Amino acid sequence: MIESGDRKVFVIDTNVLIHNPESILSFRDNEIVIPLQVLEELDNLKTYADQRAKTARDAIRFLDSVSRRGDLHDGVKLENGSILRVSLAQSDKGPKGFDTTKPDNRIILCAAAIKESGRQVFFVSKDINARVKATALGVKAVDYEKEKVDIATLYQGVSEVEVAQDLFAAFDATGSLPWKDRLRPNEFVILKERGSTRERIARCRPDEGVIEALKEDVGSVSGIAPLNARQRVALELLMDDNLRLVTLVGKAGTGKTLLAIAAGLRKVFDEKVYAKMLVTRPVVPVGKDIGYLPGEKSAKMSNWMQPLFDNLEYIMGAHKRDKEKMKTVDQMIKDKQIEIEALSYIRGRSLPDEYIIIDEAQNLTPHEIKTIVSRAGKGTKVVLTGDPYQIDNMYLDANSNGLSYLVDAFKGQSIYGHVTLQKTERSELAELASTLL
Repeated sequence: MIESGDRKVFVIDTNVLIHNPESILSFRDNEIVIPLQVLEELDNLKTYADQRAKTARDAIRFLDSVSRRGDLHDGVKLENGSILRVSLAQSDKGPKGFDTTKPDNRIILCAAAIKESGRQVFFVSKDINARVKATALGVKAVDYEKEKVDIATLYQGVSEVEVAQDLFAAFDATGSLPWKDRLRPNEFVILKERGSTRERIARCRPDEGVIEALKEDVGSVSGIAPLNARQRVALELLMDDNLRLVTLVGKAGTGKTLLAIAAGLRKVFDEKVYAKMLVTRPVVPVGKDIGYLPGEKSAKMSNWMQPLFDNLEYIMGAHKRDKEKMKTVDQMIKDKQIEIEALSYIRGRSLPDEYIIIDEAQNLTPHEIKTIVSRAGKGTKVVLTGDPYQIDNMYLDANSNGLSYLVDAFKGQSIYGHVTLQKTERSELAELASTLL
């Protein structure tokens, strides 16, 4: 058996491995313990037809690769200096009423048993309630925070600055201004004239040290016109063919998905920059997943994908072109110019020359985001939309979801653009609901 010495012991919950199958490598020079019950849960999850199953299989493959180097019961030395063990230990000192038949509780009791042996133990879990229960048993519990960001300071892609009348007039006259504040590629500034309601939108040019007025009004895109300055910024990013990755973050009704689809239709059907548009979203139901619904795949997906169809139909109704010459949404799908697919079904595909929209991306883990965005082939543009405050995945929050993580990781990259949309334009009722409820 490998000697552990004074190493800290991190007992890993199943949800941490689902969040990131290689999370074990984050605990450098310490001892990592995988309770046997975690392996059982991974085994149960691997058979599902969703993203969790894929990450469960990834985690199992990772553990299998480690097991080839030694006995996991005795402990295997990892390249980062840590020791990985699989433990069968379980404390018999659970409090009265503590249900030991529940897998989560048995994992916690494993951590408690190791603590009883005199070791310094940390129970690592994405499940808040599991952490509370572990703490109640006297075991220190922590969240897995390697891929967490601070949502309060998350990059917005645009700043609003009030300037004096003379500077505002100079910007109007020349179309640019020297800018001393830190500039990032594809970042925007909304200039507001002091003492007035007038405002102008400028794009940062870090290599020149200036902010520059947008060259022309984008006007209507597939019948959809921007209703505020930040929506105008969003369309600027969506219509820029040099940007290969764009993220739109905002609460319900801010126009994220609508703008992304409108720009995609323009790029695919009018400008023919991309061969087709692929629109997808993760299937993260409150109850059972897509595999339990009756019928063929198209019938199963109809409920989950209906919001995307609603946006497409709305855009078609708003389009200014001759309606008789326009194809219907069903015709475009039949002709394979538009593909609407559940995110689970695009794994393993290579997607060149496509305009890809990933809706509700806040329900993805950082590992899932990496897996999906890396599917993009040559000539493809990927647009991710979502609201970090509206998450259906029980193990994610505003700080740990993949969309927030991607925004923080990619800010400042030359092929990336981002904007946080703030104002709900759906209706006065929708704005009040988003604000008050």
